Amino acid sequence: MNHPKRLLLSNLAWSQEVSAREPEFFADLARGQQPRILWIGCSDSRVPAERITNAQPGELFVHRNIANLYTSDDGNASSVIEYAVHALKVEHVVICGHHHCGGVRAALSPPSDALPVVNRRIAGLRDLAGRHRDELLAIEDFDARVDRFAELNVIEQVRLLRESPIVRSAPRPPQVHGWIFGLREGLLTQLTDMDEAREIADSLTETHAETHAVRDAA
Repeated sequence: MNHPKRLLLSNLAWSQEVSAREPEFFADLARGQQPRILWIGCSDSRVPAERITNAQPGELFVHRNIANLYTSDDGNASSVIEYAVHALKVEHVVICGHHHCGGVRAALSPPSDALPVVNRRIAGLRDLAGRHRDELLAIEDFDARVDRFAELNVIEQVRLLRESPIVRSAPRPPQVHGWIFGLREGLLTQLTDMDEAREIADSLTETHAETHAVRDAA
């Protein structure tokens, strides 16, 4: 049996199982979505957001790309974030990287002539590696170096997203978190502080309210 056909048959079995267990499940899904979390993760097939968090359909709004990157000139990622923040009004954004990341590994390796689009995509990641050159080169084992850079990348993407106009202009900006998934253990680890994320979001909310109050008074 080929892989696409197996997926279709698996879907049929899943649909029948869910319908038997929860007859209203799919009718409820069709009524709309109200996810509280936007998940920005890597496209790697080993890190499916719903599977590793045991989330149900409707719980996560998901965007995935190579190396879980956010750049303001990426219309795909920006449109997802804008819709999640301003239309769905998610309360949290999780940027989740993972150890053994191929995109991160590529950024620490010579560019491949066979992958020109990927090379352009991870150019900023190569620049980030340069900024952390001393710390990374101090790690002798290359796999361990890749894993550490995957963590540094998540922290940088969190910083960029927190500073983005899309997030800062929201009436109630979401809290932005950075996590890493360990493939060896199957565990998620926080890389950024949750209290700090809440404080930043609350500060932006207050700034937004004050700005509108001044405009209304004028």
